[in-house]
Amino acid sequence: MSIYARTLSVTEYRSFPSFELDLARGVTVLVGHNAVGKTNLVEALQLLTSGRSFRKPSPRELVRAGGTRCSMKLTLEGEGRVIDMGCVVEDGKRSFMRNGKRCRAAGVRGVVPSVLFCPDDLDLVKRGARLRREALDGFGIQLNESYAQLASTYERTVEQRNSLLKEPFCTRDLLDAWNDSIASTGAALTVHRLALLSRIREHLIDMYAGLSGGEAVDVSYVPSWGASDAITLPAAADASSRADRIEAVRARIAAALDARAGEELRRGITLVGPHRDEVAFTIDGRDARTFASQGQQRSLVLAWKIAEVEVTREILGRPPLLLLDDVMSELDETRRQAFLGLVGGGVQTVITTTNLGYFDDSALKRAKVVKIGGDSR
Repeated sequence: MSIYARTLSVTEYRSFPSFELDLARGVTVLVGHNAVGKTNLVEALQLLTSGRSFRKPSPRELVRAGGTRCSMKLTLEGEGRVIDMGCVVEDGKRSFMRNGKRCRAAGVRGVVPSVLFCPDDLDLVKRGARLRREALDGFGIQLNESYAQLASTYERTVEQRNSLLKEPFCTRDLLDAWNDSIASTGAALTVHRLALLSRIREHLIDMYAGLSGGEAVDVSYVPSWGASDAITLPAAADASSRADRIEAVRARIAAALDARAGEELRRGITLVGPHRDEVAFTIDGRDARTFASQGQQRSLVLAWKIAEVEVTREILGRPPLLLLDDVMSELDETRRQAFLGLVGGGVQTVITTTNLGYFDDSALKRAKVVKIGGDSR
């Protein structure tokens, strides 16, 4: 029996003075007009399962207007245990808790990971590379603590190196002292990304073909360290081959850092490493960012989210909590039905909507419908 989210309770959080939501083990539909707080509840669920929010709020923004403190708690149940995940914001600081004991954000991650699909995700294909890197890393961080530690360490290293580059006393010799840290940590993070992207790709190709009627999608990793082509995504590898791959990437990053040191000194910024890499999509061999229609983009993002669900099952042996925030109105009938088909496959799901008309009668009969903020149609 998988672990599932049972009850969410919030106090003085965002628009809610107090609210408790009992979740179905299958589908919970939150229905209400715009601006009644449906997305706030989805955000709380994401915070308490992944340790982060897609809105990237400051701690104070989580507190209800006029207040100084807020709290959130999510009770998880299954596999013979009950786990309480909590988050408290007080004095402008955010603290996480697990079973009443304070912990880092990592302490709430991974027990029941969450996969979120919101309207902003529909821009995943067209927008800048940072959004695609964040989508990949945000998913990987929930599944693997080593991934999370590498991503955090690498981000701090780049920030420190960039600070050095902006100093007037910075020289090439000083930069060299940082290059090994950037290259070593960046190589390990890159190989983690490649392994995860390879898993996602396997499902993405099949899911997209089914949604599009047979079009061929692909995804590749395009590094910033001098390769003219995308890196071939790896198959499953043993520890020794992973170590060899990390060393090969480390050497390439180090060489590129050395080659571009003069440019970095002039511009005051680190130009090589995973923070500058690209995740690129193609459809029938053409660059999706340039040529994909709106419908193709939406099918691709939908296929990516379904792939995340399947990869979570593969790695952890249980499905994630699927959070669908106001996307039914953004999808046509075919794509809505594709997601609802996934929902019926044993994935605990929370869906927000302003209109129950997007769901057929059989779907609503299987779901728990909760009205937020008064009557809705």
